[in-house]
Amino acid sequence: MASLWTFILIGSVIYLFWLNRKVAEAANVHAKRQSDQLQVQLMSVACTKRRFGFLKNGKPGIKSEFIFEFSSDGENAYQGVLIMEDEKLKSVVVPPHKI
Repeated sequence: MASLWTFILIGSVIYLFWLNRKVAEAANVHAKRQSDQLQVQLMSVACTKRRFGFLKNGKPGIKSEFIFEFSSDGENAYQGVLIMEDEKLKSVVVPPHKI
């Protein structure tokens, strides 16, 4: 019986790690797409908030907030925010920047 719980625990940890990586990779794709639309250079993407909860569709999932840094002229850096639920982009906040 103890070995069954061990397998369930190990499986849960592996699944949560895989799910977190999947969300982070989706955030990178969304940040790259946003940078291409703004015609700026993407510098970095970092997760600032991540929590488990119920999404707007009523299913359990991960709610995340990612900050991405970009530069429009190679000298100044700006930060935008991606709000995500699982792999879906819910909103983007981009500050005014020089083109």
